[in-house]
Amino acid sequence: AMTMKSVGTADNDMVKECLDQLKEIFENNAKPDYEKCIAISTDASLREMIAPGALVIVSPLLGGVLFGKNCTAGMLSGALVSGVQLAVSMSNSGGAWDNAKKYIESGGLGPDHAKGSNAHKAAVIGDTVGDPLKDTSGPSLNIVVKLSAIMSLVFGTVIADHSGPTGGPFWL
Repeated sequence: AMTMKSVGTADNDMVKECLDQLKEIFENNAKPDYEKCIAISTDASLREMIAPGALVIVSPLLGGVLFGKNCTAGMLSGALVSGVQLAVSMSNSGGAWDNAKKYIESGGLGPDHAKGSNAHKAAVIGDTVGDPLKDTSGPSLNIVVKLSAIMSLVFGTVIADHSGPTGGPFWL
């Protein structure tokens, strides 16, 4: 959900900039400022990934220190199982929405459902949702699983030192 919201925020910033530039291009015959668009995209991609990155980095460490190594093992197992399922689902459904739009545009539904029809309009909306699923959210779950595991390995000694003899929290 965080990556989908991030894409929406970055898209809104880009659309505002493009509309401002189009106004200047049409009214004052100005040249497009490509560097500003690239800067918006780059800044948004870095800014919007701080919270998801912090969540993935801090969760295994905090869970392990507060609740023991069994908590970290459970967190890693859950991240792996749910992450793989969600990544496959998001990538496939995003691709399906993209392919549905292409199928309609190629005339696959017949002449009554060509570009501009209600079916095409619905497919464009579906593709708008599908692109972030297939291009950002699905692939980013691979990073979630890997980074969680790496953080747990790096801080494994700290987590073990803060675990009780049964693997639970040291304070129980």
